[in-house]
Amino acid sequence: MNFPVQQAQGPDRIGQQTAVEQSRAVAEVQAAIYVARQFPRDVGRSRSAMQAACGSMALADKAFYEFPRAGGKVTGSTIHLAKTLAQTWGNIQYGVSEMRRDDEYRQSEMQAWAWDVEANTRHVLTFVVPHAKFVKGKVEALLDLRDIYENNANNGARRLREAIFAVIPDFFIDEAEELCRETLNKGDGKPIEQRVEGAIKVFQQLGINADRLEQKLGRTRDQWSGADIAQLLITHKSLQRREIAVEEAFPQARITGAEITSKNGGGRKQGPPDDDPWAGQPTK
Repeated sequence: MNFPVQQAQGPDRIGQQTAVEQSRAVAEVQAAIYVARQFPRDVGRSRSAMQAACGSMALADKAFYEFPRAGGKVTGSTIHLAKTLAQTWGNIQYGVSEMRRDDEYRQSEMQAWAWDVEANTRHVLTFVVPHAKFVKGKVEALLDLRDIYENNANNGARRLREAIFAVIPDFFIDEAEELCRETLNKGDGKPIEQRVEGAIKVFQQLGINADRLEQKLGRTRDQWSGADIAQLLITHKSLQRREIAVEEAFPQARITGAEITSKNGGGRKQGPPDDDPWAGQPTK
């Protein structure tokens, strides 16, 4: 009795589900291009939408980041601003995904991309994220799944920001950043005195007193301007997002010989450090 011989599946053959997914992906791309050409972006309308978004404190308050590097600081636009500009510019698709995770080598291969469907311009970034973090001058491995996820998400957001900005015209980005800074400088319509007090209060919740704020800005609180408050807001958001540590943003001042006053001196008296547990206690 003869039985039919089943031929081995060759490498050029694919499963039915894979074929369906490939066809769906091709149809989705074709549909996106067709819709973008049928409804092209109106630059004037896009600018109006961008100006309205950047004129609100809700966006301006989280539009910039700040972190230390090589003895200085690096500032720039956040992923929040990038996504808003992609939405207002229109006809842009973007995303980030983890393509492969290797637990043996403790790393993830990821991809971030942005595609201007109307102009058919695509920017893709493929990168490897180690399952580790740099803490106090040392590299520490990440073992908890949640820590690995958050580390991948943070790295993916930075690459996604770069990809989005790569497909949006520079003039559009520059105008948005300038408007966000103007919004921060103006504040929410409150007098400058109230804004100063509000800034001092939010930093006090982080254990940072007004003296350290004055030291950072190089001016006393009665001389602060709207730009100074805006800079403090950027620093505060970076602290909340854990992009910078308190010690890095507000380093303790060093005491020099000229600042040490004698009992009969007329200079400013040097008070105890903020972390002195015996501050304000009478001596016996």
